[in-house]
Amino acid sequence: MTDLEHDGRGSDPIRSDYTLTAGIVMRVFARLRRGAAGLAVSFLVLAGASGAPAAAPFEAETFVLANGLEVVVIPNRRAPIATQMVWYKVGAADEPPGKSGIAHFLEHLMFRGTTTMAPGQYSAEIARIGGNENASTSSDYTIYHQTVAVEHLELAMRLEADRMVNLVLTDAVVLPERDVILEERRQRIDNEPASQLGEAMSAALYRHHSYGTPTIGWEHEMRGLTSADAIDFYRRWYRPNNAILIVAGDVEAAAVRKLAETYYGPIPRGAVPARERLVEPPHLAPVQVMFKSPRVQQPNWVRRYLAPSSGKDPNGHAHALELLAEIVAGGPTSRFYRRLVVEDKVAAGVNAYYEPDRIDEGSFAISASPPVGGSAEAVGEAVEAAIGELLRDGVNAAELATAKTLLVADAIKARDSLTGPPRIVGAALATGGTLDDVEEWPARIRAVTIEQVNAAARYVLRPESSVTGLLLAAPGS
Repeated sequence: MTDLEHDGRGSDPIRSDYTLTAGIVMRVFARLRRGAAGLAVSFLVLAGASGAPAAAPFEAETFVLANGLEVVVIPNRRAPIATQMVWYKVGAADEPPGKSGIAHFLEHLMFRGTTTMAPGQYSAEIARIGGNENASTSSDYTIYHQTVAVEHLELAMRLEADRMVNLVLTDAVVLPERDVILEERRQRIDNEPASQLGEAMSAALYRHHSYGTPTIGWEHEMRGLTSADAIDFYRRWYRPNNAILIVAGDVEAAAVRKLAETYYGPIPRGAVPARERLVEPPHLAPVQVMFKSPRVQQPNWVRRYLAPSSGKDPNGHAHALELLAEIVAGGPTSRFYRRLVVEDKVAAGVNAYYEPDRIDEGSFAISASPPVGGSAEAVGEAVEAAIGELLRDGVNAAELATAKTLLVADAIKARDSLTGPPRIVGAALATGGTLDDVEEWPARIRAVTIEQVNAAARYVLRPESSVTGLLLAAPGS
């Protein structure tokens, strides 16, 4: 899954928090999860590493406005500031055929003016009060967020509520912004070999499901996006009854309720289409994708397997897969890192990542980079051998205990961030989870057995459901 993060001004290239591209991205994944700062978090919650989970990890309160807007309030008294996040339950996987990139394009256009604000005025107002704001698009949801001094929360709510219903788009605004996203694609995808490989791997892994279409869109379809396309997508999906408002910080639930009812409450609810997703057919043969470029400085080997997500987990493998990723290559104490990097020295780095927070089927990935003078093919063979040993021998009690401790410790760290808890809760709610899922996560992780981890490994790490990518330097480069 790709999350594209906007800079809030609608003019500069936007930044990706993570993109599934070769080995480099797996290190990004690990860093984001360890810091609990990215969107690819795994339902992390505050809980003691050795005791029972707290009854209410975030002390969150939730209520629903009459128009269907779900509101969550998460107190955080560390500083007199507040973060507001609005999560729309729509993303790139919900785009009409032939309109790839429209969800992300609309995210840009949301900064381009309403019936009461001129283009750019929204960001200027937030900057004027010393706040910061941003937005991001993923396959399953779109987020708009601001962090401001708590006394300016009312202004942030008024501005965000205004663009929920009063967006104005004309060709004069839309067409120049379309050039911006096309240039962004050139910089982030077309000029980045790892991104090009990742895009090709996603298309191969999801042959039928829309997760195989890049969040930013295919260039030939992006060029055809129009003002009418953006307005239609906006009117279909941007409704209060298709959104989640999360406010975190030095706030009281009663005060947030009053503000929400004042600014969001008058917005009428509307009909929201069903999120119709194609079902990925069974995969019967492994696929290999190779990308060569003179711009490649560090070769990489990466393998992605189709894997059940928390949203689609009929056999109950999701929590075991979170632990498996940690055991396999979650850090310098992990099995593959110790074996391939420290002991055998056949790899310069190795990482694993599992994405549970998707509505539909996710993926489990392992990535490795060779040492200087080594080859991606050779490090891939070493990883494959290690996978074979894992499937034959299984994990052991010490590895599982360490992985549980590390993951729950990550959950504790998540509480230190003002934006971490609302991102965690929002990702859960926007993909079909509940607050109970978030609060019970530590207990569920602790309850996973060795047998469950080994069963999950055998279920997911099957060659026929995999795509292997090779990122190689072009001959003579």
